[in-house]
Amino acid sequence: MKSSSSNCSSNYGLIILTLFALCLVARSQLTTDFYATTCPKLAKIVRKEVQGAIRNEIRMAASLIRLHFHDCFVNGCDASLLLDGDDSEKFALPNRNSVRGFEVIDTIKSAVESECSGIVSCADILTLAAKDSVLLSGGPTWKVLLGRRDGLVANQTGAGSLLPSPFENLTNIITKFTIQGLNITDVVALSGAHTIGLAKCATFSQRLFNFSGTGQPDTTLEASMLSDLQNTCPVNGDGNNTAVLDRNSADLFDNHYFKNLLAGKGLLESDQILYSSQTAATTTKSLVESYSSNPSLFLDDFVNSMIKMGNISPLTGSAGEIRKNCRVVNSS
Repeated sequence: MKSSSSNCSSNYGLIILTLFALCLVARSQLTTDFYATTCPKLAKIVRKEVQGAIRNEIRMAASLIRLHFHDCFVNGCDASLLLDGDDSEKFALPNRNSVRGFEVIDTIKSAVESECSGIVSCADILTLAAKDSVLLSGGPTWKVLLGRRDGLVANQTGAGSLLPSPFENLTNIITKFTIQGLNITDVVALSGAHTIGLAKCATFSQRLFNFSGTGQPDTTLEASMLSDLQNTCPVNGDGNNTAVLDRNSADLFDNHYFKNLLAGKGLLESDQILYSSQTAATTTKSLVESYSSNPSLFLDDFVNSMIKMGNISPLTGSAGEIRKNCRVVNSS
């Protein structure tokens, strides 16, 4: 019996090492100069289109960052989220009537195709658009690793189970990040993307009147913010009404989001639990405090976490394809 257990343990370790090795091989094929000769104007084209989209609607910056996040957590960063069809990830509960910005990606893809047809993947466009959205909102920039290819199938079931929910407890959220090869620092740093953007009442109204069946609001929610949100999102009101994720610093990419958490002004339950929950005391709370007082630390960690997230299971080499239209595979 002891020998069998030892063999199982060895086999499990071998599987983990093999998966890690495969991941390293895929990542090693991503380079910052992947399109240097085949599409040298790529970065300028993407920047111009993202800039126009944000100028038209400032909220779009947050939407494009979220598109990249929701893509990478399902099937890896392969633009599977962009695919239309019966199994589209767009119809999974975390994405339905929620993720947005697809038309902007279509516009970018069209502009890129006009310059260098059949060269640049939709997955890489998503990655570049997310980076530019951070930069154009006052945040940092970084060199993006490129060379991803586009997936051939969507995964609606995976989108329903793998994406973190604003209603989940912190343990579950950390677990979903761990599945992707990300750690607690990544959980907190990437949550900092909520320094810009809006959220619908339906994603946080459970905190306002009858939290967890108590008949009372969430006690971690600051009083004046609670009052404002109750007016914005009344009982039986329109769940599509929105509120800013980062109160008093809605459109600037900075560390103010973390200062709000210390003051009980996190909008989503999944935001505030990073500081106020019992689980946070031994996991995320100290990082929230550090980021609230050290903006450089947050921005540095955020960049590192975005690079890590962008490296989740990329398709490279001859895997996948370079879609002509981000919404359908080429054989359609």
